[in-house]
Amino acid sequence: MVLAAVGVVAGVLTGWRGLDTVNGCGLPVQRYPSATARDWVRHADVVIVGRAVRERESDREELPAGAYRYQLERTVELTREAVAFTSRARSHPAVGSTVDYVAPGWKVLRSDGATRVDELTGAAPRVVPGHTYILALRWEEDRWVALGEGAVVPFDDHVVGRGEWCGRVLGTDGFAQGERISRHDDHSIEKILVGRGEDALTRELDRAARQKNAD
Repeated sequence: MVLAAVGVVAGVLTGWRGLDTVNGCGLPVQRYPSATARDWVRHADVVIVGRAVRERESDREELPAGAYRYQLERTVELTREAVAFTSRARSHPAVGSTVDYVAPGWKVLRSDGATRVDELTGAAPRVVPGHTYILALRWEEDRWVALGEGAVVPFDDHVVGRGEWCGRVLGTDGFAQGERISRHDDHSIEKILVGRGEDALTRELDRAARQKNAD
């Protein structure tokens, strides 16, 4: 959390372009371990490729104090393009042709009651219409949620690391640079597969599933 906060400060001081290469752009959300392919096959119900097509406000929470008057939840509709993994360990509904995904929303300034400020999740995409993502999802409380910050990966043109990340659009070079700085010693699936496509993703998940079954 400290590193994520440093990322926010650095982004403000250098301009949002600085978010390309600092660790995170908000506070991380981690429901389950989500960094590696093994994490995904252990904890996700499905891994999909989805293109975000539209977004809507889905809930509102009044904030009693502080700079913001209220917080808006955002639901993004994804068109499912592929299913890369399905777990048989837990019961869950089949993934439809579209998926409603609850993503970081907005906070509205108290000073004018109108200005929206995007919420961002540490070292992860915001998930915005017009972009494609790999998502490791779990069915909880009658909706699909991501495992954590490592469970949503930019995938424009079906290339890992290309697309929207932390609210900005990056190529694989910019994404890889951010990954090198933020995670020196990790073995995350997004870092291993950067610049590669859907076949490499499927092979990595299949390998992790075989290892899990052998444990």
